[in-house]
Amino acid sequence: MSSPDRSAELLVIAERVVAMAAPGEQVEAYVSRGLSTEIRVYEGEVEHFVSAQSESIGIRVIRDGRTGTSSCGTLDASEIAEVLAEARDNLGYGEPDEWAGLAEPDGVAVVPQSLWNDSLERTTTQRKIELAKLLEKLTLAGDSRIRVDDSNYSDAAGEAAVATTTGIRVAGRENGCYLSVGTLADDGNETQTGFGFAVGRNVDELDVERAAREAVDRATRLLGATKPDSRRVTVVLDPFVTAQFLSIIGGTLNGESVVKGRSLFAQRMGETVANSLLTLVDDPTNPLAYTATDIDGEGLAARRNVLIQDGVLSKFVQSSYSARRMGLPTTGNGSRGGSGAGCLALQILPGTRSQAEIVTGIDDGILIQQVQGLHSGVNSVSGDFSTGAAGLLIKNGTLGAPVREFTIASTLQRMLLDIAEVGGDLEWLPMSATGVSLVIHDVTMSGA
Repeated sequence: MSSPDRSAELLVIAERVVAMAAPGEQVEAYVSRGLSTEIRVYEGEVEHFVSAQSESIGIRVIRDGRTGTSSCGTLDASEIAEVLAEARDNLGYGEPDEWAGLAEPDGVAVVPQSLWNDSLERTTTQRKIELAKLLEKLTLAGDSRIRVDDSNYSDAAGEAAVATTTGIRVAGRENGCYLSVGTLADDGNETQTGFGFAVGRNVDELDVERAAREAVDRATRLLGATKPDSRRVTVVLDPFVTAQFLSIIGGTLNGESVVKGRSLFAQRMGETVANSLLTLVDDPTNPLAYTATDIDGEGLAARRNVLIQDGVLSKFVQSSYSARRMGLPTTGNGSRGGSGAGCLALQILPGTRSQAEIVTGIDDGILIQQVQGLHSGVNSVSGDFSTGAAGLLIKNGTLGAPVREFTIASTLQRMLLDIAEVGGDLEWLPMSATGVSLVIHDVTMSGA
């Protein structure tokens, strides 16, 4: 039996707020309700358990180019009235902005998606605990050198509604779950860390065996690692590492960064910015993406946007604000918290070969399994990056000795142009970017 969709109730609340708009005001109300579960297991026992409910409303008021916002964690009618009054009071603290304004309906229809699974809502707490315990058990059984730091189950369900004086009226709901495990591999001389995870719309989609296997492999394969010689080398980025780089690149491909002069891709529309093998899309309409959604933070339909097509820069993601400033249409990428824009579900269109097949074609290289401090090691304006890394050497088409305590350095621009192959091993991760193995030539590796 399907559970009732109560997001329509939230839309009624949002509409009541919008109806209180004074002449000359633009008003937006974003109303949400959520339920989440967090379970952590250690040595077969539940170490941490939290089941939390939340509800909130955020109100934005714009008048004479000034913006005032306020929010609260209750949907009580008297509190909502105070939030609206506070948003109006906060208008006095905002600087006039000629581009300020709410999103307006743009005629793009919402793509029907299956973002809600009733079976997840019906899953018992005991079943969730059993999954976390099973993940720990399978991980420990994978190798005698493995210890489990923690084994976790998490899920979240949310309903939201948006109404504005410009005519937006939308509501929807979504839920999902994931498992994760952290590992320590110890051979008596050193300890290495690893992790594994699984994501899904319901617990039956969680691949517990794979999560355990990956957590064991990631930790044990780095035991005995040494510092490699410094040189320029071909690297193969593990899908999880690729996703981390994509998250940073995505942050430079939005109109907000461009108009503020913080994007290395500013003034490069229509130019070749990557190898022709690369097509990068932001597609929150793909239900396989963990961050798939029906609508963006402004209530507009989420949509598939091609940002880089065959290596050519073709689009920046836009909120209504950044689009207004750039004289372009919005792309349905508005985020909550003001005028921000952001990618919702980045994905490189995959190639055809597995990571194992890719490795067989490399005579001298390195598989980058993990990076450290990537976000702090990248200059998003110049594109320069230098980050600590660990991985496995590749010799004559075979994975070899583990290496660590070295850095890889280049620029994001050079890295995109030096892509030599895109893997077919697309991985859906619990983040806003998917992963795929990526081969990049001529990267500086600094070690011994």
